[in-house]
Amino acid sequence: MSDTDVIALALRENRILLTDDKDFGDLVFRRRQAVPGVVLMRVAPEMPKLKSQRLTAAIERYGNELFGRYVVIEDSRLRSRML
Repeated sequence: MSDTDVIALALRENRILLTDDKDFGDLVFRRRQAVPGVVLMRVAPEMPKLKSQRLTAAIERYGNELFGRYVVIEDSRLRSRML
């Protein structure tokens, strides 16, 4: 499935994208593709426990406010930008 098809599906189903693909940032900010929300995981895949902990921290911090945001989850910090 292409990235634009993934975005179209997220819009139809009103879902937040959870990804490790930085291309979505380009689609959302440069190409102005509408999307309910994006969470970009920037934690190494070989650290699944840390990924889970950081994602849980983002959900606890933002909750439903993940909608309408582009959130970047890193090893030691969260960054957020409104869409």
